[in-house]
Amino acid sequence: MKNLLLITTAVAVLLLAGCGKPEPSRPAIESVEALVANPERLKDLRAQCKADHARMGDAQCQAVAEATRQRFVSGGQSPYASDPVPPPAAPASSPIGAGAKD
Repeated sequence: MKNLLLITTAVAVLLLAGCGKPEPSRPAIESVEALVANPERLKDLRAQCKADHARMGDAQCQAVAEATRQRFVSGGQSPYASDPVPPPAAPASSPIGAGAKD
C-alpha cells in the first residue's frame, strides 16, 4: 500500500512538473512580398528585430532583411532616368612616341 501511494505521488509530481509555463508563441511570420508592399509594417518590424532579435525570431528578421534589400535594389524607375549622365568625352591623345625626342 505504501508503494502504491509512493508511486502515485511520484507520478503526480512528474505531471505537475511537466505543466510549467508554456513557451510564448511567436506571431505568424509575414512574407517578404507582404512586407515589400507595406513599408510602414516593414519599418516597424525592422525596429522590433533591432531591439529584440531573439523574441522576433530568426526567420521573421531574415524576411524583414530580404524585404528591405528588395525595396532598396528594386528594378523600379530611377528618379534620375530622365536626366542621364552624358558619356565621357574621348581623351585628346597623340600617337605613342610622337612627343618624345631622342
